[in-house]
Amino acid sequence: MVFAPAPQLTVTIEQHHDEPELHVHPGGQGIWQTRMITSLGARVTLCAAAGGEVGRVLAPLLALPGVTLRLVMREHGSGWYVHDRRGGSRQEIAERPGTPLSRHELDELYNLTLAEGLRAGIAILSGPAHPSVIKPEVYGRLAADLRSNGCKVIADLCSRHLAAVLEAGITVLKISHEELIADGMAPDGSTGSLVKALIQLHESGAETVLVSRADEGALALFDGEIYTVALPRLTPAEHRGAGDSMTAGVAATLAHGGHIEEAVRTGAAAGALNVTRHGLGTGHVDAVRVLTERVRLTPIEKA
Repeated sequence: MVFAPAPQLTVTIEQHHDEPELHVHPGGQGIWQTRMITSLGARVTLCAAAGGEVGRVLAPLLALPGVTLRLVMREHGSGWYVHDRRGGSRQEIAERPGTPLSRHELDELYNLTLAEGLRAGIAILSGPAHPSVIKPEVYGRLAADLRSNGCKVIADLCSRHLAAVLEAGITVLKISHEELIADGMAPDGSTGSLVKALIQLHESGAETVLVSRADEGALALFDGEIYTVALPRLTPAEHRGAGDSMTAGVAATLAHGGHIEEAVRTGAAAGALNVTRHGLGTGHVDAVRVLTERVRLTPIEKA
């Protein structure tokens, strides 16, 4: 189950030979994770909310292949963004994260998410486009209720939303080194600083911790050991989305009964592959499998 409380409508303008080309898709962290999970052969139940004029356009787009959609229709607007990539780089034209969910909308979304998470046995809690859309305590209650009833919880969160789920305890946390620095958990991106942050996050409630570091590879803490995760070197087409694909690779492997080491390696391979594609949360399963064999985990000593 993927909890994506506030997906966005994404509009991207690209150049195809001599003509502009318009792409309209559902977007947001949970949507990109869902795409990659289904690419890796696991089925997903997507729990989300959409509303307003944008939501009426967005809702049918959320019916993705291999996905069971559980959608709460809202009274007010879903978020959206418009990007222009005709010049080769992404230019943000306009963006709105969406309005906060009302109490009644949250109650309905919470209930169906809890039920579907328990039914699935593995749940990803993905973040909203802006923290104002849904309060951190909702994530904390959801993580606690899922965990206490036997569900594995994977979180891809930061700041106050992360603090809320750590208090409840989670199975896997994925976070970027930029988020750790922004949250004040690491003074810089050095390996020593990030290792200390990994240990702190583990002691705070995350059984397994993954820290993505862009093209420097990742760091991982699982089964009481800390590892550097060496990724295959590939030429990037789009830097965004690698972290979401890493989370998805971990979730898909655990859903198939794989060990956490295999999950980390698959997540690293999925993240590395995603940067070779313009579509976020996409990748071919055979390519991920080949790259997984080339991911190297090297133990490092704790400071």
